[in-house]
Amino acid sequence: MNSQDPTPDNNQTPTPRHTRRRAAWITAAVLSAAMVGLAGCAATASPATTTSPSATSAAKGMPGGGAGGSNVRSGPAAGGSSGTVDTVTASGFTLTTSAGQKVTVTEASSTTYLDGTSSTSASAVEKGDSVLVLGTTSSTAITATQVVVQPGGDGGSAASTAAGVVPFKQGAPSSAKSNGQIPANYTEGSGTIVSGTAADKATEAALAAYPGGVVDRVVQLAGGEYEVHYIGVNWPHHIFVSQDFTVLGAD
Repeated sequence: MNSQDPTPDNNQTPTPRHTRRRAAWITAAVLSAAMVGLAGCAATASPATTTSPSATSAAKGMPGGGAGGSNVRSGPAAGGSSGTVDTVTASGFTLTTSAGQKVTVTEASSTTYLDGTSSTSASAVEKGDSVLVLGTTSSTAITATQVVVQPGGDGGSAASTAAGVVPFKQGAPSSAKSNGQIPANYTEGSGTIVSGTAADKATEAALAAYPGGVVDRVVQLAGGEYEVHYIGVNWPHHIFVSQDFTVLGAD
């Protein structure tokens, strides 16, 4: 017998080296599988985390997000703007708001027109007219549901100055201020996007008090008030309107 080989006692049989290696490999594989399983269980058991939509909505016009995502703007929403007509085409017109924002308005066969409070037609819209536009808004483009020609209007410039609207300037930080009453317990991104008559009335009220920008969505808050989301100006960014469509304040 080779002197390097272990000498077995009378009660044990030596284990071949290849058998020991196989046992070690099996043990390592089992431990590895167990660790992967534990990691999988830990990943499954970890509570899901949701990134706050407000953190991704710092840019003007980007939507915030509310509980359940009800305030997440995934596409065009009800809104509008007001200003002075620049050009008129067969498909619509362009306007400039009192704060200098350029807006493109597309008309449809279902678009209605008012001259003051009287019904009229698309031909009533002419260059230089002061108009209020309500409709489906995507950034600075509006598909009009209603166009109101405001006789003797100036595009809202006087009201804009009085309200303290801050025109948008590239690279300039947004003003951090508030005016009037902010609904109690208001949280940016909360509420539910609305459309129809309620959105139109809230938009019209907000634009009358703070002309110069573009309303790109209207959100109803838990208390029943409306948050009118404003873009195209450095201030305000939110305009708050009561359930009876009276402007409460802005921030």
